Amino acid sequence: MKLQFSFIIPVYNRPDEIQELLQSFIELETSQDYEIVIVEDGSTIPSKEVAESFNSKLNISYFFKENSGPGDSRNYGMEHAKGNYFIILDSDCILPKNYLTVVFKSLQLEYVDCFGGPDAAHESFSNLQKAINFSMTSFMTTGGIRGNKKSVGMFQPRSFNMGLSKKAFEDSKGFGVIHPGEDPDLSIRLWNLGYKTKLISEAYVFHKRRISWRKFYKQVYKFGMVRPILNSWHPSTKKITYWFPTVFCLGFIGAIFLLFFNIIWGLVAYILYFILAFLIALASTKSVLVSMLSIPAIVVQFIGYGYGFIKSTLALQLSNNDPETVFPELFFKLK
Repeated sequence: MKLQFSFIIPVYNRPDEIQELLQSFIELETSQDYEIVIVEDGSTIPSKEVAESFNSKLNISYFFKENSGPGDSRNYGMEHAKGNYFIILDSDCILPKNYLTVVFKSLQLEYVDCFGGPDAAHESFSNLQKAINFSMTSFMTTGGIRGNKKSVGMFQPRSFNMGLSKKAFEDSKGFGVIHPGEDPDLSIRLWNLGYKTKLISEAYVFHKRRISWRKFYKQVYKFGMVRPILNSWHPSTKKITYWFPTVFCLGFIGAIFLLFFNIIWGLVAYILYFILAFLIALASTKSVLVSMLSIPAIVVQFIGYGYGFIKSTLALQLSNNDPETVFPELFFKLK
């Protein structure tokens, strides 16, 4: 099968990000033909003019629709795309020059109907963005818990950097209405349909993620909220590791409590953990400031995810209602 790529990019009120992303397409070093499908998800600050400014250099299709969330917008883009293999990106990503070459080579050597790629911090990112990126991707945290990365068929791609064949999209009906969590839900449903997934570790993107502590906390809190919902939908995918942030936070409270009894080993263990995290961040980022910011980033991630996870777990167990009724803010209503 000859691969015909369509990039699917939903956007909501972020024309500046689209500008940077499209500029990175200009700099792609590839012999592959591709199209770019931009889906404006009911934005009040549209990206149409930005997209049109690249029409002479890139093959762009621009669509505007009512707001229905990123999952439905990706589905809309795939329904209107001309290619037979879709690459889904978030608008806050920047592509390295060899991205499409790496993807094409990997699919030629070992074809799968769904792949995912990692993210990295671009040198232009702020120190806070780099610290958050470390926290979200490091093995020291829950970053990257998406299944066995080395095994074909066991990796859960994330929709900021995800490939999906047209056939797999049509068979699975694409993304659901939950958000966040629509991407692991799709991965699991694809497995159930017999499709394989894999990680293309070299196909990374520069992903800006959140640019403030408040927005970062809100993001990881929602991640924690949706995981018990996904576990209830797909019981076979439950993992003890999903409890780690909650246990980590409760353990820290316990360590502080033990100090009243002159028991310090618990707190010492946490201090050693953060020292190790700092050293690993320093080796990775080569920046003392970013490494220092990585510590509060880990704390925010654990508190947000851990609180969201335990809150959602208890609410689902104590309620007889379905998740959409219990947590309507995590679901988009399709019109």
